[in-house]
Amino acid sequence: MNKAPVFFISHGAPTFALEPGQLGPRLQALGQALSDVKAVLVVSPHWQTHQAVAMTTASPATVHDFGGFAPELYTLQYPAQGHPQLALEAARLLSRAGFEAGVDDQRGLDHGAWVPMRYVRPEADLPVFQVSMPISLNTASAVRLGQALAPLREQGVLIVASGSLTHNLYEFRGPTTQVAPYAVEFVDWTRQAVIDHDVERLVSYRQLAPHAARAHPSEEHYLPLLVAMGARTDDEPAQVIEGGILYGMLSMESYVWGLPNGPTSANIA
Repeated sequence: MNKAPVFFISHGAPTFALEPGQLGPRLQALGQALSDVKAVLVVSPHWQTHQAVAMTTASPATVHDFGGFAPELYTLQYPAQGHPQLALEAARLLSRAGFEAGVDDQRGLDHGAWVPMRYVRPEADLPVFQVSMPISLNTASAVRLGQALAPLREQGVLIVASGSLTHNLYEFRGPTTQVAPYAVEFVDWTRQAVIDHDVERLVSYRQLAPHAARAHPSEEHYLPLLVAMGARTDDEPAQVIEGGILYGMLSMESYVWGLPNGPTSANIA
């Protein structure tokens, strides 16, 4: 079995579930290129706990953990099964790596998981489970979290780190064709660091990246990128999945590592 890939997906706002934009079709193409994947592990900023928790739910519900959006969003379902056995293995790996780890057999899939998975695997034919982000997580420990989970790739587990490359919702102004220059500068800086495999720069992005605090007033949506950087290896080149910038400030740029014989960055960008 080939080692399963790692994705960092910018899931944007919940409306992404109904508005595929540039990113949706590209995620579908990536999903169709998957082979030998046994299950999907999602790390999402919409599940934060005091310790790391693995979701052992056998048939997770679709959680609509948002408010004030179009009624049709609340009717969407993503009926993927869970994978309790692999979730238990995830908890074991985290514990072995020094994280306090527990399990939850009632947790459903939050929108950071099911919204992007609707494009990656619209048939919901792969088991999906989640691992929570500890509240104390920072950039360095997010890398360690990804490193701890990386052995699951050898068992055919696709690791999806789901966040947003920029996420300043204080500046949300609805549909617009104007893009904030600071968001472009921040995305360009991050993209180069990812392509260069420069984990240390990304760990220190708060001090080094242009407009870091404006792009991320809080860090929870950026930390999944560091999880992905920990789960991938330096011999796996990053493929850029361009998604554009929505609402003037919300970057949908995403990355993939380790997709064998899959699309190149040239034809998914």
